[in-house]
Amino acid sequence: MKRFFALFIMLIIMFSFQDQSYAMESKGIQPLNSEAVILIDGTTGTILYEKDSEKLMYPASITKIVTGIIALEEGNINDLVTVSKNARNIDGTRVYLVEGEQVSLLKLIQGMLINSGNDAATAIAEHFDGSEAQFAERMNQFVREKVGTRNTTFQNPHGLFDENHVTTAYDMALITQYAMKNPVFRSIVSTKSMEWIGEGWETTIYNHNRLLWRYEGTTGVKNGYVTQSGYTLVASAKREGSEWIAVTLNASSAELAYSDMENLFDYGFNNYQTNLYTVDPLVILKYQDRFQIPNQLVFTSKKSESFHVEFNESNGQLVVVDSNDNQVYSKQLIPLIKNKYILDKLRSPLNEASQSFIAAKSISIALPVLLILLFVRKKMRKS
Repeated sequence: MKRFFALFIMLIIMFSFQDQSYAMESKGIQPLNSEAVILIDGTTGTILYEKDSEKLMYPASITKIVTGIIALEEGNINDLVTVSKNARNIDGTRVYLVEGEQVSLLKLIQGMLINSGNDAATAIAEHFDGSEAQFAERMNQFVREKVGTRNTTFQNPHGLFDENHVTTAYDMALITQYAMKNPVFRSIVSTKSMEWIGEGWETTIYNHNRLLWRYEGTTGVKNGYVTQSGYTLVASAKREGSEWIAVTLNASSAELAYSDMENLFDYGFNNYQTNLYTVDPLVILKYQDRFQIPNQLVFTSKKSESFHVEFNESNGQLVVVDSNDNQVYSKQLIPLIKNKYILDKLRSPLNEASQSFIAAKSISIALPVLLILLFVRKKMRKS
């Protein structure tokens, strides 16, 4: 019984970390050009809209989101990186690094994410693992284990075409949600322009993400293009406490990719909101000796809804209910193991039966011993 109850507790703990996962109604959005898209709440991860978001697609330069967050989390931004001949001669967009030039890791990340420098991406990969191929293994392990992607495989750090270099809109949304929690990453991808002074290039670089200039509240993050992928775009926008993350893959032009992104964000801001709901202190006081009760609940809902929170004692959940008595969100609570409630649960009928069995067994053993002692005593008296 104890083993069963321990398993039950483990399952509750596992489910307690699952955020709101239901998809919202997808009404009122304008027709989209991109082949695969997704819109999520950047705080809760709730899907607000999606179209073919699990379809395998070529990402192009939005790959650099992964290279950037790995470099920030697993490297020292003050390290000096020596540029190789291979990095100097890489195809595509560059920040014109020179072979043998030494550049700080931070500056390479900035050049890669702001100006989409493929040479900077290659230099970063070689600095970490000696080659693009080895760094790609690091990328794949990172997104699987730290982010939780399901269908992504990278072959290089920059997104130049490889038929095995694939991802999905859903996975890229998860990756971006993870990356945007890093304040340095967030600062870089929201930077509109930067003075670039290098051995091979002195100029002002401008962020390739045009949404930073044309959509109010844009906070990042990265665009991309190769012939095989079409125009790809990952963006984030924040207004009135809600921040959305959207991904559009394989638009037929850059303008259509941006138009799709604006439509997605408009749809999100017009219809939904992120809620930071303070739990009633009386609820916390009433149940805090039995469960870990959060002070606040964070969840996504339709805009301008009113709510109240109920405690479901039968399954240990806090449930958010709207004005029409519809369940909007539920939070599985973690029981406190060392308390009277759990101990009472452990005193199950099976345990009580076991205790009765032990008592009966003790009597069955003691009775023959007692009879033998009485018999011996009687014999001693006769003698």
